[in-house]
Amino acid sequence: MRGQDTQQAGMFSYLSPEERVPAAHPLRPLRQYVDTALIAVSPTLEQLYARTGRPSIAPEKLLRALLLQVLYSIRSERLLMEQLDYNLLFRWFVGLDLDAPVWDVTVFTKNRDRLLDGDVATVFFEQVLAHAKTHRLLSNEHFTVDGTLIEAWAGQKSFKKTAEPPAVPPPDDPGNPSVNFRGERRTNATHASTTDPEARLYKKAVGQEAKLCFLGHVLMENRHGLVVNTRLTPATGTAEREAAVALLDARATTRRITLGGDTNDDTHQFVQDLRALQITPHVAQHTTRRTSAIDGRTTRHPGYAVSQQKRKRVEEIFGWLKTVGLLRKVKLRGMQRVGWLFTFAAAVYHLVRIRNLVESAA
Repeated sequence: MRGQDTQQAGMFSYLSPEERVPAAHPLRPLRQYVDTALIAVSPTLEQLYARTGRPSIAPEKLLRALLLQVLYSIRSERLLMEQLDYNLLFRWFVGLDLDAPVWDVTVFTKNRDRLLDGDVATVFFEQVLAHAKTHRLLSNEHFTVDGTLIEAWAGQKSFKKTAEPPAVPPPDDPGNPSVNFRGERRTNATHASTTDPEARLYKKAVGQEAKLCFLGHVLMENRHGLVVNTRLTPATGTAEREAAVALLDARATTRRITLGGDTNDDTHQFVQDLRALQITPHVAQHTTRRTSAIDGRTTRHPGYAVSQQKRKRVEEIFGWLKTVGLLRKVKLRGMQRVGWLFTFAAAVYHLVRIRNLVESAA
């Protein structure tokens, strides 16, 4: 018998969001990991709020909503609020009841800015990393370091001379004027972006387009390809090597470790700096334009070839952060806020990676 296409909506529902989400849904273990991490982050969150006044959005709900935004590549807060309004899965993950009103997008962004100004992302990242340690997923001997370009939320037209007087708006379109800078020498020493002054004009290789961007750096352990430290720096030619030393200094250890890297790290100064820190440099040899700083003392060991194979996994991290984690062209501005999002997105990547590793081992 054919069913009827009735359009009458039910007035009551007897199933809660907890019952509607399947027991095997991939978000369930992530919710458990996040809740455990938020318990440890609670003292840090407490310092960001006054003890009197009207209650704001619970910071735990804010962080869960931001995690969903990164995990599902939701490009704006307005779309995120729309999803929270009718998506039962999102409501369950954030912790909203079926009848709870969704926040206005302006209220959400103002409350989010409070988290951006605090050191919440680093504390949350460390708690997720501690969860990986409890499952014995981290190596403490073999690491890889690398950096990637993060395009700033600023256009080429905003890159203007710092001492230039304000120009008269052209008649064609004051909001998006036509600018001809052909033949003009544009450098970071004489120009700056009016949209994001902390962004730098940079290109990573000869022949590529120069963009206003930052450099995001990660320190990866080689056993399972998990990020153990992050850093965001201005985009310069030496930033990757300087950030590598800083990331390793932050992880001071008494045992000798190895560090993999690409050909950009094959410089005599960088190799000397690593050896002074009791770190064995397993960087790729640069043989096309200059003599390599890596000699037979390092390459003759089998571990060097293994490091060269493992170091390529860092590109999987960068690929996820850019295609899923909203970091191909970041919408936030300024070193502090972009660095916050970079660390938070790395923590979200960790959650997904830990869930997959734990389930595959079960």
